[in-house]
Amino acid sequence: MGKVICVGLGPGDPELMSVRADRLIRGANHVAYFRKLGRTGQARKIVNGMIGDTAVEHPMEYPVTTEIHFSDPEYNRLLSEFYDDWAGRLAKIAKDQDVIVLCEGDPFFYGSFMHLHSRLQSLAEVEVVPGITGMSGCWTATGTPITWGDDVLTVLMATLPEEELARRAADTDALAVMKIGRNLPKLKRALETAGRLEDAWLIERGTMEGQRIQRLAEATGDWPYFTIAVVHGQGRRP
Repeated sequence: MGKVICVGLGPGDPELMSVRADRLIRGANHVAYFRKLGRTGQARKIVNGMIGDTAVEHPMEYPVTTEIHFSDPEYNRLLSEFYDDWAGRLAKIAKDQDVIVLCEGDPFFYGSFMHLHSRLQSLAEVEVVPGITGMSGCWTATGTPITWGDDVLTVLMATLPEEELARRAADTDALAVMKIGRNLPKLKRALETAGRLEDAWLIERGTMEGQRIQRLAEATGDWPYFTIAVVHGQGRRP
């Protein structure tokens, strides 16, 4: 029997991938990865040139991303069917051989694979290879430590209500905010309310080609969904 092996690809720079992840991808006979319909997919871009010529690729195309709000029951129904379907497909492959599933960052840190992981428990043997989180790559790109001493770090999703974003941002030392995109104006208002706006930075494509860093207060225009905002802690220093 084979296994379903999810490999964390790290923050985006292929050189920040683990040795184990690199070895598994280069030796894979089956490689699966998430992507938006009609796109290459960020995970697939990261491993470009690493997948063998004879490997079979399995693009797992989301039925919906931002077209329907995530609070809509139809959104959950479509994604549930999608994950059910792909859990079955991957388990079928794993009856005979390993199948590698690619995941940006770390699979168990807000990764899409966690939805497959729970469904695969009774269907196939599963292994997860951890990776450096995307936010680690982003705050490192700023050249400033994210936490000092006993600073508390809070991770938020910009999809949260504005009032909750403001409350949590005011109640922490260091902050990382994910899933920004069209939520940027809301996040900016929330951080201003919390008194943290002037300390916030936006990082797009951290560690990757085209990396962009800007103070959040000065940010205008379009910033993609996978942009991350950070506010550095200022804790006790020797």
